[in-house]
Amino acid sequence: MGKRVGVDKWLFGVVVLLVLFGLVMVFSASAVMAKYEPHGSPYKYVAKQAMYALFGMIALTMLMRVDYRKYNSPQFVYPMMAVTTLLLVGVFAMPKLNHTHRWFKLGGFFTFQPSELATPLVVLYLAWFLQTRIYKMDDWKGTILRAALPPLVFIALIMKEPDLGTALVCAAVTMAMLYLAGMQVKWIVLGLLAASPVMFYMLWMVPFRRARMEVFLHPELDPLGKGFHIMQSLIAVGTGGFRGLGLMEGRQKLYFLPEAWTDFIFANISEELGLLGSLALVSLFVVFGYRGLRTAFLSTDPFARFLAFGLTIAILIQAFFNMSVAVSLLPTKGITLPFISFGGTSLFVTLACMGVLLNITKQVD
Repeated sequence: MGKRVGVDKWLFGVVVLLVLFGLVMVFSASAVMAKYEPHGSPYKYVAKQAMYALFGMIALTMLMRVDYRKYNSPQFVYPMMAVTTLLLVGVFAMPKLNHTHRWFKLGGFFTFQPSELATPLVVLYLAWFLQTRIYKMDDWKGTILRAALPPLVFIALIMKEPDLGTALVCAAVTMAMLYLAGMQVKWIVLGLLAASPVMFYMLWMVPFRRARMEVFLHPELDPLGKGFHIMQSLIAVGTGGFRGLGLMEGRQKLYFLPEAWTDFIFANISEELGLLGSLALVSLFVVFGYRGLRTAFLSTDPFARFLAFGLTIAILIQAFFNMSVAVSLLPTKGITLPFISFGGTSLFVTLACMGVLLNITKQVD
């Protein structure tokens, strides 16, 4: 099979469009509220996002020129896993921010969220580990357990922060990659059964999560209290109608819709751009998924196949979770919309991963 002269232009173009669209929507969602913050400016959030987008695009450009085979080595994989583990542990030494231990905060401007590294590193580890064990997937102790143990450590640390949403994304990506490698469905079922008591405890025995589950099931019972977030999101989505109210014209972001430029940015998009804008965004993710998965399944190198599949599916799962929360298909979770939501670490890491994925596209027709 011949090799590309350059990267997949469709994939590169979609990534650039998503980033530019995200900058526009972050400004639209945050400008008014940011202006009235202490020492505020309407450009406060979009300026930060643009800075991280610039750094991310530089990282993407550099990494898409680096042969992905350089990552296929225990001398690279193990140190990266160790550093990420240390960061996930070290974040508990930092003061709480928004009642969680998720960020390293340096000064008043720069914050770094180590959990954003977890999923890409899980993808890298599994791609390296599974490439030679495709025909040994019946060995639960030598293959499945060894493959699942490092992701489980990451998941446990992330849940402790607490950040259940990111932990679930990490778990879903792990399961998808193991299934791609040939793991039998019975092991997936057994894994889900083993995780059920933990999930029950996390969702129903932890008070704030229990409240979220109750609100998810019956948000109308407390529309001004516990159900406020999701009710405002649904109002925003419904208000947009077919065409939307127009860019910058959304009303729910004004003291109603919480986190309008981060977790609930999709609701703001639906209100301002309507069903047409929402479907356009979903279409971009569909094209992204098609080009990414096409790269994975056309790759003859098992490491490249697993790496491309994992990086692509991680973005799609995260996007699905975020959009589903906005329209009340899933309980509220703190998961950003890839490329779109405000969040420097998320955007930078995602774009760096896209550089790796684009390098892999050079190896397929």
